[in-house]
Amino acid sequence: DDVSAPVQLKLAERLVEKAVTDGQLTSTEELRVYLDVLDIQDKHEQMTEVMADNGQLAAMISNDPDLVTQRINLFIKIGAYNKAIMAAIAALESRDNWADYKLYIEAVVTLVGQAADAEAKHSLVAGISSNFEKWAGVRGKARGAKLAQVALATRMHEAGHGDIVGSPEALIWDYLTEFQQKAICYSDIMQFIVARREPSVLEYHQTQLEQRLPAARDSATNSDDAAQAWVNLEKIRYLLQALMGETDPKAWMAGIEPLLKFGLGSSQARKKQPSCSDMAFIASQRIIQAAFLAYSAADQREQLHSALFKALCVLESGIQLNDNSFLLKLYAIRVYLYLSCYERAQTIYDTLRIKHVQLDTLGHLIIGHGMALGCFALDMELCYNGVTFYDRFQSKMPRDIEAVYQQGTYSNVQDFLEFQSNIVHSVQRECTHRYALRGEGYEYGNAKETLARWEEADVSSIEHSEQTLSALHDNRDVSVMGLLTPKDMAQWDLELLTQSTPIPGHDFIRAFSLVPQVMHYLVCADIESLQEKLSELTLVVDNTNDTLSRQDVLFVRGIIDVGSLYIQASDPQNEIDDQLSRLLSVIRTNLPSNELDPSLFSLSSDGIRNLSAAAELFTYMLALKHALSAQRLPAANAVGLALSQLRKEALKSVNTLRGWVDKNTRALVEEQWLAENDDDIFADVKRFVVGGQKQTTSMVTKACTTSWLRSVKNLLSQWEKCSS
Repeated sequence: DDVSAPVQLKLAERLVEKAVTDGQLTSTEELRVYLDVLDIQDKHEQMTEVMADNGQLAAMISNDPDLVTQRINLFIKIGAYNKAIMAAIAALESRDNWADYKLYIEAVVTLVGQAADAEAKHSLVAGISSNFEKWAGVRGKARGAKLAQVALATRMHEAGHGDIVGSPEALIWDYLTEFQQKAICYSDIMQFIVARREPSVLEYHQTQLEQRLPAARDSATNSDDAAQAWVNLEKIRYLLQALMGETDPKAWMAGIEPLLKFGLGSSQARKKQPSCSDMAFIASQRIIQAAFLAYSAADQREQLHSALFKALCVLESGIQLNDNSFLLKLYAIRVYLYLSCYERAQTIYDTLRIKHVQLDTLGHLIIGHGMALGCFALDMELCYNGVTFYDRFQSKMPRDIEAVYQQGTYSNVQDFLEFQSNIVHSVQRECTHRYALRGEGYEYGNAKETLARWEEADVSSIEHSEQTLSALHDNRDVSVMGLLTPKDMAQWDLELLTQSTPIPGHDFIRAFSLVPQVMHYLVCADIESLQEKLSELTLVVDNTNDTLSRQDVLFVRGIIDVGSLYIQASDPQNEIDDQLSRLLSVIRTNLPSNELDPSLFSLSSDGIRNLSAAAELFTYMLALKHALSAQRLPAANAVGLALSQLRKEALKSVNTLRGWVDKNTRALVEEQWLAENDDDIFADVKRFVVGGQKQTTSMVTKACTTSWLRSVKNLLSQWEKCSS
């Protein structure tokens, strides 16, 4: 975007051209820089001359696979499809590269579309098919060539030339027959099954599956290869049910018992055979999927939690057998958080040893959930780890760039700078910083400390405009859950279904950038700035469209009320009773009831989250009271008395809840979540986890009850510390 860029690019081009002429361009890294300079200027014809077969750099290019692929892609970019085909054939004769296969297919399909007669079309297809058949017989190339045949047929159908190549579906099952014993087989073939979703096509797949599945299941114990073949067919069964729109939970639970027995109860499972972990993973996905289909209504959420608890028992059993299973742990974290069990989720997260750049891509799995569930101290530690990573990353950027040049990997500079920019302007970075600020606001302090914290807050550095928000880059891996279905199927997207709260984004960043600003201007008695920020915050929360959790909305609206109450109280002539009562009522409503007994469902759904939001809002109300007192405003006394009474009520109700959780939850889990009932959808799972996995089931029960108790104890401690 720099106005001097054209001049600099032209200068760089001339310098490299001179180096080529003088024979001083001797490395592929230098060549890549030259090609990048030409590409940025759209000098594609000149690039083809540089990369010509008979050019002085030909030997250098032919020995670098990436440059070979770039050359094929360049021919396609300039419309030289025949040259692209010849270059792809030459490349694939000597090596097996999927990117080259795809470019070869794209060039042929394009020429087929341009061909004037049927004979020319058939000739092009015959040529590429013959090559694929030839390479399929070469050792080390069979899998790539066979998959390329599937890709060619699928792409031809997409382009409207299906009559020339025949059915991709038959080729898919030919591929499966030959490579079903490989763990990567399902990943290879899934995209091609998903590409054609016509009912007749799906029925064909279903017929082929039903013919193969029983034999694969019966022979699974014969060898590792046979077990992996069954796993791949089970993954396809799962995918086909989703693609065919299956909504009957009983259909999803059909055949679950053999999966559980093989994945968790077989001798292969005890030997930590990878296919057993995969089978346990598939079984847990089926349970979760069936649970959300069976209990989607609001009045069925308690049954949903019971089913998810059983899924947790399966996941934990798999983890016990294979502690290295990343996917089992990710799903366990997700389900524990859905059931408001932060402590166990955080313990599992720690075993993943997520660090460095993974904090940016995977940190969203856990960061922020502790604050929502009363475990703000543990969450703050994770936030500070994240903040430290981002600060160190930014400080070492100049040294990293210098190292790139010293190592001579010049072509990586542009990618490296882009990577650096993505981290520095990361959505997760902003979210982590906001959570850290939020946690600091949650920390107890006396009046002097509280006022000093808000008065000295550097609020200018956290301001965001639409322009700065739009410049943020989302590096988070939101497809980390290992789905067996495509992302465009929301009803079968377990990544989406198992989210306990929305993944924070721009609205979260904007809202929790404004909250510290509101408190800063309140403490500093800057009414004009305070009113401006309250208006901005109101606009954000009124237009969230479910991008904030219910508790975050409750809290943010509470902060708006706190700021409005301060403005009202800043004039001694104004009455504040009604406004104060409304704000206190919001907190009381989210405290445990002293009149109704708690329930397992209320605790595992919104109970702890609501209590945490109430405690957080109370902490900010104390800051309001301290500000009113420091500014000698008459309303300080009324606010202080009201908060003192509210604190007494909260201590009583939270202490009662603590006793109830400690005394009753373990027995209630066994009675309600593991009990026999009229609904037999999950009967097989219940029998398996209670009968064959008693130790793990007991551990999961303890993990849930201990997590709930820890959250409630933390919140009780918070209320005890917060004194007006």
